Amino acid sequence: MRQAAAARDVPDVAPMVAVIGATVRSLRKDRAMTLGELADRSALSVGVVSQLERGIGNPSFATLVQLAHGLDVPVGRFLLITESSSPVVRAGERRRIDGHGMQSDRVSYKMLTPDLSGQIEANLVSSEPGHDTSATPFRHNGEEFGIVLSGQIDVFIDGVRHRLSTGDSIRFSSTVPHWFVNPGPEDTTAVWVNTPPTW
Repeated sequence: MRQAAAARDVPDVAPMVAVIGATVRSLRKDRAMTLGELADRSALSVGVVSQLERGIGNPSFATLVQLAHGLDVPVGRFLLITESSSPVVRAGERRRIDGHGMQSDRVSYKMLTPDLSGQIEANLVSSEPGHDTSATPFRHNGEEFGIVLSGQIDVFIDGVRHRLSTGDSIRFSSTVPHWFVNPGPEDTTAVWVNTPPTW
């Protein structure tokens, strides 16, 4: 009985992957891009892009980020984050950007802006010690601003490390490859602002 109950608790991501795949295919065709061109721009293999477009597999959040950057759209376009009718985001009603299981278990993103329809996007990001995005550096249009509310984080901009502690802030061009590492020993909470929205 326990195994049956556990199986029911696991969300079925197949329908969402199918929708994401159709969205990727539509965006790619709108831009008159081949599978190979999108794969190159996203630093992914043609096979991975092709499988996703056909709704096969369970892509990681990092894969979605790479595809979004390759298509020059916010990741939220894939995760069905809809517009809000209110300009206010209550503390207890922040929406997680988690992609139904495609979120890393070492980091969480919560939207501080009502939606992604404006010119700026703000997220509350919490990461555990050891969380490291260096395997998939971010690179996209716009600028970023971050301020650390608690803990420490290493921000790498074009390979140069900038260690931020509680109260420290940073601004940089998002067109430069960048990644983040929580060096520990505690959880880190920070606010990240992007313009234009990238999620």
